[in-house]
Amino acid sequence: MSISSDPEAVWPELPYSAWSDTCTTFHLWLQIVGKIRTALVPWQNHQWHVTLHLTSRGLTTRPMHRDGGALQLDLDLIDHVLRITTSVGGRGEVKLRPRSVADFHAAVMGELTRLGSPVEIHPTPNEVADPIPFAENERDGAYDPEYVHRYWQVLLRTTRVFEDFRADFVGKCSPVHLFWGAMDLAVTRFSGRDAPEHPGGIPNLPDWVTREAYSHEVSSAGFWAGDPSHPHPTYYSYAYPSPEGFSEAPVQPDAAHWHDRLSEFVLPYDAVRRAPSPEAALRSFLDSTYVAAADLGKWDRQRLEWGPGKRPPVGGYPE
Repeated sequence: MSISSDPEAVWPELPYSAWSDTCTTFHLWLQIVGKIRTALVPWQNHQWHVTLHLTSRGLTTRPMHRDGGALQLDLDLIDHVLRITTSVGGRGEVKLRPRSVADFHAAVMGELTRLGSPVEIHPTPNEVADPIPFAENERDGAYDPEYVHRYWQVLLRTTRVFEDFRADFVGKCSPVHLFWGAMDLAVTRFSGRDAPEHPGGIPNLPDWVTREAYSHEVSSAGFWAGDPSHPHPTYYSYAYPSPEGFSEAPVQPDAAHWHDRLSEFVLPYDAVRRAPSPEAALRSFLDSTYVAAADLGKWDRQRLEWGPGKRPPVGGYPE
């Protein structure tokens, strides 16, 4: 991976304390957008159908098909507007500005109805403590466009490294995508073997959903902006099931460590941002934690990975 000298490529500061209220509001807005996608698309294993994806301007639902054509929602985090488009030419907008969750919810649902594409969603957030129904939440409404833009910039830079990491794996692997439940960007590799039943227990998420997500052995890594219980942006990596000795495995870079409460390896975002090469620091974390999970879990790595020099080059087909 080449290292850019473009000043715009600097990994921005993202202290959770500076945008915690905005982060809470934006998370709930993402849940509304994500639940619209969930309501309209067929179920895919491990809930890959519900996720949002990065674009050159923000985040998107991608096309969602229904009677009468397709619908798409795009969060433009440069102009700070939610754009709603349909395959028959319909267009709507909702401004991203300080406004309550209830107001945002009403505006989005109103635009969908005006465009002839009303959608009914589950009315309450998932994976958050003490959830308030979207239509009733007048409490959360902060929006700082500078920090939302910074968050998206972190996602863009992270996605580049995650995509490169993903490309080294030839077994089943998820897309690089954003789960709106916990607002984390993730990429997940699979061993190909069934996993023991997951115990569940994620707040405000049915246990059957969690068990379906972890029906097969995984090594998963991601980026999380933080929350009040862990107010720091963080990279994480875990295995399910966690093989014996995993928490004691040597991982890189030096700032990476095992977090007992989270039951996963963590790497502070600031350690990546301040590294001489943020890309190399993050890649070493992804590689070393995966190797620990795969080796201790006795994955068939020869079958699941490109061998040295075997991965086709970027920009063309091999001779």
